Amino acid sequence: MLERIRAEIAAAGGWISFARYMELALHAPGLGYYARGARQFGAEGDFVTAPELGSLFGRTLARQLNELDGPILELGAGSGALAETLLKDLEREYFILETSAALRARQAARLGSRVKFLERLPERFRGVLIANEVADAIPAHAVAWRADGIKERGVSAKLAWEERPATGDLLFTARAVEVPVPYESEINLAAGGWMRSLAASLEHGAIFVIDYGFPRHEYYHPQRSMGTLMCHSRHRAHGDPFLHPGEQDITAHVDFSALAAAAREAGLDVLGYSTQAQFLVNCGITEVLSQVNAENALHYAPIAAEAQRLLSPAEMGELFKVLAVGRGVNRSLLGFSRGDRSHTL
Repeated sequence: MLERIRAEIAAAGGWISFARYMELALHAPGLGYYARGARQFGAEGDFVTAPELGSLFGRTLARQLNELDGPILELGAGSGALAETLLKDLEREYFILETSAALRARQAARLGSRVKFLERLPERFRGVLIANEVADAIPAHAVAWRADGIKERGVSAKLAWEERPATGDLLFTARAVEVPVPYESEINLAAGGWMRSLAASLEHGAIFVIDYGFPRHEYYHPQRSMGTLMCHSRHRAHGDPFLHPGEQDITAHVDFSALAAAAREAGLDVLGYSTQAQFLVNCGITEVLSQVNAENALHYAPIAAEAQRLLSPAEMGELFKVLAVGRGVNRSLLGFSRGDRSHTL
């Protein structure tokens, strides 16, 4: 992985954008973090996603999906845990679009013939798309607002930060962000393109983006002056993206305002935006939890702990958000029946 990155930096004249570095470190075929087949997910991996905690997240999400028609297309299905849970509650055609060959093999082994794998987005899709903890791994540009102008933070041959004047779309976008100087953060141009691609495919139905992040006014808060880049390895989080590239996850929080704007520009409607906790409560997570026999402590304790992690403001409840956008959906969605924060986007 180091040789691959250094060769690209050398070929580019000694500097590449951080977005390109992140793309290589995460997605380079056979070498990147998501491409090499290591067990990233779960207790034995580097981090735990909501579906990895147990079935409570998926069973609650299924209550929302039951309100919508058509097949399900999951983008970046990880270990296949969410698909496995949803398939138990939904009698629905289920597709997975997975860019990592290694993860796709794991999903196929776990799910068998119950799912169909796609090589690319369908030209026309009618149904529900789900992206759970996908957008945070889309390569983002690193930006610095300095006294002498707006800089793009890139990577030098020494695998260290090096700043150059921002140009093009990145400079145009950064100029619209009002922050105190000096200030460092991220702008994810590719995430907007990703949303526009999903919108072009979606003929009718809804897209659910579930991830950690903020609306723009919180993303670029004056107190968040060092950005949101974070690395994960063996359940420890740190801020050094140049440590062991290809062997650790690199993420940036999601700017949900930017995703919503890209969706609107592509002709989609914003159907709802809320914290994960509010969304799950609206979908009836307490009813799902009540189905567990509370008298059986051995069975109830783990699922109660799962609910705590999903809902607690100190865990995933507040930091994780749910954004739903769609086309032709003429009904209010259960998950946003209370506490909809679409007005903050």
